[in-house]
Amino acid sequence: MKNFFRIFFSILLGVFIGSAVNMVLILLGGNLIPLAEGFDPMNAMDWEFKYFIFPFLAHSVGTLAGAFAAAKMSKNKHIAIPLTISFFFLHGMIQMLPLLPAPTWFVYFDLVVAYVPMGLIAWKISKTSEKNRSKIPKIIKKKPQPKLGLI
Repeated sequence: MKNFFRIFFSILLGVFIGSAVNMVLILLGGNLIPLAEGFDPMNAMDWEFKYFIFPFLAHSVGTLAGAFAAAKMSKNKHIAIPLTISFFFLHGMIQMLPLLPAPTWFVYFDLVVAYVPMGLIAWKISKTSEKNRSKIPKIIKKKPQPKLGLI
């Protein structure tokens, strides 16, 4: 039961972290690439290429961050946990398609590159970081505890 709650809360945390990273990058993109006069952000069909950079980065890096956080927190090496985060965000993108029309090239590129591959990369990084963690030499040695002599 403890393992179930760890996995459940790791998925919730992954969704929260991924969503937060996504929103930060969307807001950052709006500040770094100023919008032109008369620009309609709800119609991506009329966007120039530069306006697609941060939405793609937000989708891919948000998914990567959320999937990595979930994989690390769960302490489970199973691929299903980061892929759950990936499919959650993929489902969100699919739900947004009717609301925000976008060019076909961007939709396909975003669907194919930004979600499931990022979940796989997050899973691979979480496994690799766990392996490398044991190879780092321990510099700080624990001092032995004094024996009380009671036993």
